[in-house]
Amino acid sequence: MKVPFLDLQAHHAPHLPEFEEAIRGVISSGAFAGGPYVAAFEKEFAAFCHTPCAVGVGNGTDALWLPLLAFGVGPGDEVITSPATFMATAEAVSYCGAKPIFVDIDERTYTIDPSLIEAAITPRTRAIIPVHLHGQIADMDPILAIARRHGLFVIEDSCQAHGADYRGRRAGTMGDAGAFSFYPGKNLGAFGEAGAVVTHNQEVADRIMTLREHGQSRKYYHSMVGWNCRMDGIQAAVLSIKLRHLEHSNRRRREHAALYNQLLAEVEEVIRPTEAASGHSVYHIYAVRVADRDGVMSRLGEAGIGTGIHYPVPVHLQEAYRDLGYREGDLPIAERVSSELLSLPMFPELTEDQIRYVVDQLKAAVRTPVAA
Repeated sequence: MKVPFLDLQAHHAPHLPEFEEAIRGVISSGAFAGGPYVAAFEKEFAAFCHTPCAVGVGNGTDALWLPLLAFGVGPGDEVITSPATFMATAEAVSYCGAKPIFVDIDERTYTIDPSLIEAAITPRTRAIIPVHLHGQIADMDPILAIARRHGLFVIEDSCQAHGADYRGRRAGTMGDAGAFSFYPGKNLGAFGEAGAVVTHNQEVADRIMTLREHGQSRKYYHSMVGWNCRMDGIQAAVLSIKLRHLEHSNRRRREHAALYNQLLAEVEEVIRPTEAASGHSVYHIYAVRVADRDGVMSRLGEAGIGTGIHYPVPVHLQEAYRDLGYREGDLPIAERVSSELLSLPMFPELTEDQIRYVVDQLKAAVRTPVAA
């Protein structure tokens, strides 16, 4: 049996007629950059997230960067975030001229450890970016309390958590702004690059809308220096269709995770993901921890099973951030976890037979003696 890590063809096939009709509509209207399809999706996504404002942008990196600019983060400032994330989280900080400050993670949830944040705050700290990793929301209540005490902005990196909830609140809606990526492999994925920012603050939304359009308050009148961060009309049209099916897809992911958890419950060699009691993960990624990760990955590949690694090098140890001065051992939990995590196949269209096959092969792989 072959089990792909991700199967976008299976995900898209039932809705191809809808996609084709929507794309023809965009072509007929000529609304390729911004326009009514983007406005419609913004309204729909805001309703999905239970926020009054959503702003479509070009990608998830834009969605992280523009709120920082909107809040005035710039050279000399510091922003606290997690090292267990994709590079874009820190890049957005750097592109403002600010400095990312990394805090270690909770070993159970792999999200930023709130108990370590306050010690990292300095007079230069302006914001905190908690990362909702693998579909699970960070422990937001203590993070928000710390931010209030110190007058800091909170921007939720929700790029892997579309529809996840924390104590009844949706990802991206608890801080001052929430950033989403619609990269094709996300729970809500476009047919290319796209992203969005959600916020309860209309003034912030307006500022981001200006920034994404070269700083234009109206055409050819520029009130600030911005950038080209618009969402494409075709991506918005596709996302509007896929958004209607997101709740169902997320339920399927949770069902798959429950089956994985059940089948792996007695496998001592595998550490399953832990879902925090404070909310519900949407399992963008189902990542287990194993010894000999590379060997296990290779053996699963030989059995026809696609896997992934998210992420092999924590951001504080990336070559690009050598100048920040972090060294191995500075953030030990993130470093250890990054060497053990292995992402198993996870997408809504997975079948029970496929999951059982993956687990059977994983059991065999982790119990194979490591070659001397």
